Formats: sequence, structure tokens, C-alpha cells
Amino acid sequence: MDDFTTEMIASRQDEDQAHSAPEQPVVMVPRSDATSDAEPAASPPTRTAWRGGLAAIREKANMQDHLIEKLLERVIPANDHAGSDGPIVADEKASTFAQRPNFNITTMSNNFRRFNARIGVVFSFQADVERLLSWQRPSHTMSLLAVYTFVCLDPHLICVLPIAILVIGVLIPAFIARHPAPPKGTLSSEQTVGYSPRGPPLAPAATVRPAKELSRDFFRNMRDLQNCMEDFSVAHDQIITWIVPVTNFSNEAMSSAVFQLLVVGGILMTVTAHHLPWRFLFLVGGWVAICMGHPSVGRLMEALKKEHFDGRREEEVKSWLDNWIANDVILDSAPETREVEIFELQRISSAGEWEPWLFSPSPYDPLSHQRISAERPRGTRFFEDVMPPDGWEWSEKKWALDLWSREWVEERIITGVEVETEGERWVYDISVERDGEDRSGLADSPERERAKPKPAPQLSWEEGEDSTERRGEWRRRRWVRLVKRRVEVQSP
Repeated sequence: MDDFTTEMIASRQDEDQAHSAPEQPVVMVPRSDATSDAEPAASPPTRTAWRGGLAAIREKANMQDHLIEKLLERVIPANDHAGSDGPIVADEKASTFAQRPNFNITTMSNNFRRFNARIGVVFSFQADVERLLSWQRPSHTMSLLAVYTFVCLDPHLICVLPIAILVIGVLIPAFIARHPAPPKGTLSSEQTVGYSPRGPPLAPAATVRPAKELSRDFFRNMRDLQNCMEDFSVAHDQIITWIVPVTNFSNEAMSSAVFQLLVVGGILMTVTAHHLPWRFLFLVGGWVAICMGHPSVGRLMEALKKEHFDGRREEEVKSWLDNWIANDVILDSAPETREVEIFELQRISSAGEWEPWLFSPSPYDPLSHQRISAERPRGTRFFEDVMPPDGWEWSEKKWALDLWSREWVEERIITGVEVETEGERWVYDISVERDGEDRSGLADSPERERAKPKPAPQLSWEEGEDSTERRGEWRRRRWVRLVKRRVEVQSP
């Protein structure tokens, strides 16, 4: 209960007390100059007590609202960009989205009362549509079928339909309400004439007003809103029960069959859509759908269903469909597998021995971005800390050394390295000494290259020369392992 509700109840109680009091006769007393104005009468003690009690209730309600708001602030996550009292700012992509306040119990209560007072028009329209489709007035339903038939035969009339609805359903009734016909029985039979729109307006203009709170229409709207929420919940659950299991691939064979049928149907519709008599189909479909709402047709269809469509036939159809899906749809039994790689890096120490450095996802070759930028390699120190990619799990228990080291070097177009084709399959950096500098596979600028004398040709490591002294400070080799897609277990 908030301030608005408390004041509304207080005003209604004052009105009830005023209406329940006996009416006093009004006596006109001549006023003399000597008579002074009487002082206003003091308010009765009962009304003062009522107002004091309502003020206490109002204060208590405000405290309850603040307490619940504090609890909701802990339950509902606050916006990252704004505080709990700040407005919700729209995303840049949603430019038309207006700024809206955060959740508030008082605002929610006021909005619900305003919404419930104004939703009666929607429920009235819903009731009219239900009466029209349920054949409660056959003349109205037949008129609807006649209009639908004209629109199906000439689809261009659908542009005239909104104008006709606005004129016949809104403007003409509003004019008749402004210029009503004379009541029946006010004229004799000889004087009775038809409706005449002549003359000035005789009645106020009809308008749509919100239902007063705590009135019969207000509670009727609450009842209809309650039933509408129940209908939506039932329809939502039915859709989830029938549609979602067929389309969410929980039964992968069934969803695959539905996918195949839809793809084939889409291809056929693309080819044959312009040959179908769409006007006739819409005409027959609309008549059948509206006639199904007739009580006699409904009883006939229920009798035919009980006679011909029993549980045994449904089981036969379901069994035939399951057999067709099992024979036609073939699913992959084995999960998808991929090969992942990791590079074992070692660095030569000052004593001339190779020391294990780390396991890195990149080979850290001489011309890599990390080496040129003088960055340290990134990775982990131990094999056990290497984890599979997200969404994957190990398919093999151990890592395997890649014996084809030349292939992955050529695939990456790595230069300035020495490749071992036997043994442990290490790939070494080649160190080139120029002007007293040790440069691992890096060439000098063209100016300096032209200024220097050309060295004598030397044999490469492929020609059998001992190249131990020409190796750089880094070496690496490639390890591979198979991974497979991880099966996600649905949380309860």
C-alpha cells in the first residue's frame, strides 16, 4: 500500500460518510449587518482519529516499500554503467530505445493500476472476436465471411478494409452517439419517422475513459487479465511441449528429419509457388477455419475423431514415422576430432648446455613477431599444465613427438633455422656472426650489405659441415595430440 492508495481510501471513506449522513433541510436566513460571520466548525473527533490512523498506515507502508526495495537491490543485479537509482541507458545500436527507470515497487504498483484501468478496451475487442467466431450471431459471422470472400477474390480490397473499418466501426457510431435518435414511444404512430441527423448535437461526445479504481469494471479487468495470463501460460507450455523437442535436436534423428523435410519443402515451394492458386486456397482455408467454430461442426468433428482416430491408429502412425526416421537418417556416432600442437622450447646456457625453457603455442622462430619485438616467449613450464582448447577434451592419453619436422617448418615458411631429420627432431636457430654481432637468422640492411665485402662461400649443414658452432640460442620441437569435442551435460 502506497500514498496514492491510502489517500484514495481516505477520500472514499469521507464520501461514504457524507452519503450515509441524513440530509438536512436548507433554511435561508436573512443576513443582517450586525450579524458577524460564523467561525468554521471544528472537525469531529472521529475524522481526526481516522486521519491519524491513516497517516500511521501510510508511514508504515513507506517503510515496507523501502525495505523491499533494499532486498530487491541485492537480488536483482545492478547496471554496470549506472547505480541502482540511475536510469537504464540504451545501447548505441538501439537508438530508438528510450531511457527507462529501474525496478521500483511503487512505480510497478501505479503502472499496474493504470494499465488495469485501461486494458478493458482490449478485452472488449477480444470478447467481440470470440462471439463473432463462435457463431453466437450467425448474421454477423456470415457478414465476416462475405467480406473475407471479397478480399480473397480481389486482394486489392485489403487496402480499403482499414478505411471501411474506421468509417463504419468508429466514425458512424461516434456521430450517432452525438446525434441520437428520439426515444421510442415518445411519438405516436402517425408521427413516427426515421432517423434524422439534422440539428445540433444533442448528447456529449463518446470517449473512452479509464475504469475507476475499486469499481466493478476495474475488478472485471483484473479477472480478464488473470485469465489472459493463464491462457498465455498454457499456450506457452503447449508450444514448448510440442515444438521445442522436435526443433532443438534433443532427438537428433527427429530434428534432422524435420530439417530435411523443410529444406525439400522450401525448394519445392521456390519452384512451384507461382503455380498455386493462392486466392482459392486462402478462400477455402478461411471458410473451413471459421466454420470449424460452429457448434454443430465441432460436435461432428468430435464424433469423427472418436470413431476413426483412436489411440491404436495414432500408435501405428507414430511407429511408421519412427521406423522411417531410423532407416533414413544416419547420424555420426564418433565425435569430431582435431590435432593440436605445442612447441617445446629450450635455450642454451652460458655453459653451452641446453636447458628446458617452456612449452609455447608458437615456435618462436627467428623472424616471428615476438623475436623481432624482443618479447619473451609465452607458455607454461610443465607438460601437465597444457590444457585443451575451450569446448574440447583430450582424445589421447599422451603427447606424440612430430617426426616430420621439415614439413611443419616448410608449411610455416620459417627461415634461418636448422632442421634435424633424425634423432630428437630439434629445429635450431642459425647464428650468423657479422661485425662482431651474433644475429640469429636476421639479415642486415641493403646499404650495409653492399658496403661489406662478400665472404667466401661456406658449406651448409645439409652438405655435411659440422654446424654446432653456428647454432643459435634457441631450439624447438613439435608435439601433437588429438582432442575431441566435449559433450556438454545439461544442468538440471
